[in-house]
Amino acid sequence: EVHIVESGGGLVQPGGSLRISCRYSGFSGEHYAIGWFRQGPGSERKAIACISTTDDSTKYTEALKGRFTISSDGAKNTVYLAMNDLRPDDTAVYYCAVNEGSTCLQRFAYWGQGTQVTVSS
Repeated sequence: EVHIVESGGGLVQPGGSLRISCRYSGFSGEHYAIGWFRQGPGSERKAIACISTTDDSTKYTEALKGRFTISSDGAKNTVYLAMNDLRPDDTAVYYCAVNEGSTCLQRFAYWGQGTQVTVSS
């Protein structure tokens, strides 16, 4: 059975930084793509970034590139999202998802439960 667990969310002041984690297990393939998504209150889920374990190549939503950085530790089956200069509108539930393709272009079929990030004074 596959498992995807996000952690590291919490309350952060505007301008602060936070790194959240995604640990995944139970996948039998050799290569995966892992993506971070978020869903704010009353908003649709939107992509943030994706990383492929094939070559550690990344893809970012343009508006967030520079503030958010995705990275991977393949040996630990863990992907991180480092968030800097956080703003109140970054408040959302952050989800990790996995697709079993070798790039970020395939469908994300497996999702974690999400971790709440709240940016507020």
